[in-house]
Amino acid sequence: MYYADGNKLKKIIILGDKVLIKPTKPEERTKSGLYLPPGVADQEKVLKGYVMKTGPGYILPVPIEEESWKPQEEQIKYIPLQAQEGDLALFLVNSATEIKYEGEKYFIIAHNSILMLEREEDL
Repeated sequence: MYYADGNKLKKIIILGDKVLIKPTKPEERTKSGLYLPPGVADQEKVLKGYVMKTGPGYILPVPIEEESWKPQEEQIKYIPLQAQEGDLALFLVNSATEIKYEGEKYFIIAHNSILMLEREEDL
């Protein structure tokens, strides 16, 4: 598992159903040992990387209650995401937004753009 550096990403807040992913290093060789030229990894449609942070999840609508005797609660409720910090994710590049934060490359993607998760612990 790969966990976020607490100090580096501490100030970042991911919103809604978004996920912050740090991509893994692209393969430099094929399985047979041939070296790949630079830029081959940029043409891939699916990349993998580690989940660094996740948003709170999908927002649930709050039912409107017109009973004046009940206390007003403005709590927003969320359906949590499946992705967790430290998971290895395969995701679609076309729906990802690439950012640079403190010299590091990251992707912000919607949770539904993740195709597969690999987690060290049992599901």
